[in-house]
Amino acid sequence: GLKKWVEVGNSGVFRPELLLPMGLPDNVTVIAWGLSLERPTMIKYGINNIRELVGHRVDLQMVYDSPLCRLDV
Repeated sequence: GLKKWVEVGNSGVFRPELLLPMGLPDNVTVIAWGLSLERPTMIKYGINNIRELVGHRVDLQMVYDSPLCRLDV
């Protein structure tokens, strides 16, 4: 729908200062990855703010009304 590339799968390395509160040693490297399905979902449903899709502001009626699987993409 955007007529441009959109990142779906992403990954990265946690910054050291984020690991310190967890009590991990300074020499530990932590990687993370995910599918990031939020972005295409936001595009599909016209959601501009990710907090409307995940978290306490989610419109539960939208969840109830939306099908579990979409094959029309």
